[in-house]
Amino acid sequence: MYHHSGNVARQAAGSAAGLLDPGTHDADTILFQRCTWCGTAMYHRLLCPVCQGGDLRTERSEGVGTVRHATIVHRNTPAARNVSLVEMAEGFVVRGRVMGPLIGIHSGDRVRLSTAKDPVRGEPVFQLVDEPYRAWS
Repeated sequence: MYHHSGNVARQAAGSAAGLLDPGTHDADTILFQRCTWCGTAMYHRLLCPVCQGGDLRTERSEGVGTVRHATIVHRNTPAARNVSLVEMAEGFVVRGRVMGPLIGIHSGDRVRLSTAKDPVRGEPVFQLVDEPYRAWS
């Protein structure tokens, strides 16, 4: 499959090459890549999963999303913890932890980024935007 090589000067700048530089953003943002060929948003990839293009640009996420899948994990930890897949508003999916009661986190809940890197596990941590009143109805 043929892909253009892009502008060499533009790739030397860093952000167009798709490399994530952890020193250029604060702890409250998530950086993701967007393919310049097809516009697909992805999280920490080297190639686009749709068109296999390598020309990715780094963008900053707004930090809001929707829980697509939530599960409770009991292994390799002294206490149960939440592991969720969160679809961000920009279109990419990220694995992280949602703060709140373990039984109160469901698919479809809206979340906002609390911190981009948990000090223990190194994954994003989210908090619920709406209080879960589902158990009362």
